[in-house]
Amino acid sequence: MSMAHYYLLGRSGLRVSRLALGTMNFGTGGFHAAYGKTEDEARPIFRRYLEAGGNFIDTADFYTAGESETILGNLVAEAGVRDRVVLTTKFTNSVDPGDPNAGGNGRKHMIRALEASLRRLRTDHVDLFLLHTWDRITPVEEVMRTFDDLTRAGKIRYAGLSDVPSWYAARAQTLAEAHSLAPLVSLQLPYSLVDRTIELEHVAMGQTLGLGITAWSPLGSGFLTGKYRRADQGLSGTGRLSGDGAAGHAWTEREWELLAALESVAGELGRPMAQVALNWVATRPGIASAIVGASSAEQLDANLAALDFELPAESRERLDAASAVPPGSVYRMFTPAYQSWLVNPGVKVADKPAGYAPAVRNWTPGDAA
Repeated sequence: MSMAHYYLLGRSGLRVSRLALGTMNFGTGGFHAAYGKTEDEARPIFRRYLEAGGNFIDTADFYTAGESETILGNLVAEAGVRDRVVLTTKFTNSVDPGDPNAGGNGRKHMIRALEASLRRLRTDHVDLFLLHTWDRITPVEEVMRTFDDLTRAGKIRYAGLSDVPSWYAARAQTLAEAHSLAPLVSLQLPYSLVDRTIELEHVAMGQTLGLGITAWSPLGSGFLTGKYRRADQGLSGTGRLSGDGAAGHAWTEREWELLAALESVAGELGRPMAQVALNWVATRPGIASAIVGASSAEQLDANLAALDFELPAESRERLDAASAVPPGSVYRMFTPAYQSWLVNPGVKVADKPAGYAPAVRNWTPGDAA
């Protein structure tokens, strides 16, 4: 599973690394300024990712108020690797609060956002263009038609979605198939041992409709690194989850038990907790890639080493059990145990045994009468 191995993204011919480089901290402006990096600080992180064989790079026009794209464009040009890397950016968030069309997923903003991203990235196309967040109001038909137009114009190579309901992604892909529009190939969603919500619908939908899932926050905003510990007021430790970063989150006994299980497995394997958590995500069904960020080249090295080992079956089972969330509501009806009872109570159903041949087969010319 090394970084020298590449996998197809969804139902496409685009080959991407199993760990993508997240650049949300490239830049010191805007919403992400608190932990941002200057171009000089970002350069060794970017270079180390390339040296390791990585090719999948993720940014967005919203990150550090556009600085992430600007820095990334400079670093890509400086290294001369534009054709080698799979450059991904996203749109949706408003760039001008006073203009109602300067945000959202409408055609006007999609085109303007892409043009601005291309200027900052210093390129004439992006390899993957993603809708960043469902805006709840723009017709999905408009989004898919615009994606198709941008693809035909050569300004994007592939299209995808991020942070949308599964029904929205399914409808979008079905429209593309029905009307011969450029299909979606990617779906970017939060996924980690501490948040497995997308398994309810998104994973199976992606596998069925050809959408490779790219997992963001695979370390649960740092919770799964082990740097946070239980405290009287919730947790102790410094990072994004401390202070206002944890506002509104009530830490549960399940989460602390999961952290203990992860620490135990990591200790037995002689690996950092973060590597074990990343390995688990990167090897889950339907996951094309996991996005990793880093504050230094050394931290990036540690994250990339998550692909250097195989998680034993027994360890995986323990992590699966500790992180599992019982399905609620109608989802309880879709569990294997419930389905076997529902379809035919008391009767065992299994795959056909090896060597099974149907009793009736199609007749072909040359067969005996």
